[in-house]
Amino acid sequence: MSDGADREIVTAYSMKPSSYRAEWTEVRKGTPMGELLRRYWHPVGLASDAGDTPRKVRALGEDLVLFRDRRGAAGLLHARCCHRGTTLYYGKVEDDGIRCCYHGWKFDTQGHCLEQPCEPAGGQFKDKVRQPWYPVEERYGLIFAYMGPPDKMPVLPRYECLETMDDDEFIEADDSSLGGGGPPIIPCNWLQHWENVVDPFHVPVLHGSFSGPQFSAIMETMPEVAFETSPRGISVRSIRPQEGGKVFYRVTEAVFPTLRVVPNPRVAQFARVESIGWVLPIDDTTFRIYVAGRVKQKGDIARMRSKLNGKFWWDMTEDEHQRFPGDYEAQVGQGPITLHSEEHFGQTDRGVLMVRRLLRQQLETLAAGHDPMGVSFDRDAPPISFEAGNYIRES
Repeated sequence: MSDGADREIVTAYSMKPSSYRAEWTEVRKGTPMGELLRRYWHPVGLASDAGDTPRKVRALGEDLVLFRDRRGAAGLLHARCCHRGTTLYYGKVEDDGIRCCYHGWKFDTQGHCLEQPCEPAGGQFKDKVRQPWYPVEERYGLIFAYMGPPDKMPVLPRYECLETMDDDEFIEADDSSLGGGGPPIIPCNWLQHWENVVDPFHVPVLHGSFSGPQFSAIMETMPEVAFETSPRGISVRSIRPQEGGKVFYRVTEAVFPTLRVVPNPRVAQFARVESIGWVLPIDDTTFRIYVAGRVKQKGDIARMRSKLNGKFWWDMTEDEHQRFPGDYEAQVGQGPITLHSEEHFGQTDRGVLMVRRLLRQQLETLAAGHDPMGVSFDRDAPPISFEAGNYIRES
């Protein structure tokens, strides 16, 4: 019998160089995912963020400024002035546009140069230059931007759950990255969060035994789960038995390209989903989440945020973060961009694999010259309906 002395010793030293899948994670213009994401509208701020003081915005790897001229029109321009390159963040908002602090060139919300005050006759070639800009629309308390090719611009979708409200409900928007488990700006790749939407098995572990019950007790039970591709993305149907022969039936959806349609994990009501989150890739290694939802009182969305012993994430000590980790710690802990070559999947990771397969399919669709899923050019299309929600049903 061998005493083990002849066994090969395997340590981490034998690991091969690690890598990540750039086609899924890099979002700059010209990259595969960057071009795919640019075929959709993305929230870049609250409606209240657009005012007479320019606001810095970074989205899909581009530095922009958001403002609202004094006539009420919102504008989203590249931050770097097309004259000599200083930032329009220090510009002055006027009735019809924004004026650069350096030499006074003024641009309207669509980048047209209106004045060149240092030039003869106020600027004889102002019609020949244009500040890079992006179209914006306001809806649900948010400002959405389309950053893709102009001839491929779809309509900004409407969503039934935010269109149909009870008499005592109204729409509230939030920019605190609710659902991200940490601060507003989260320092890791957007996909590390979005694919987590279709991972229900982490809930009883991370949000139960590790963090202590962060959600309703009904969520602590390991669910029976079915994953399914839908016309919108990936659906997760979780079933947990209840007393009296009933079941708690919960549906979560990851909707292409970045929407998280997640019912309230506190299960305050058994009903359709009450809010939508949009994951905005800021660049390759940071993202944030914008949320819009139906509420009955101002601040209801913010009150959904988890606490530990009455503390918000930013009030916790490092020791508390380590002893009671949540989504932020788990996802940021994967690194700025997770090393896909080092992953080992189990059967319960099927939802994540389906998300990645969907991404690959849509990249191939775009490369073939076709429109990706969920893009619509029909302004009369009905609002999009979701199946997502918390329900009690007969078993």
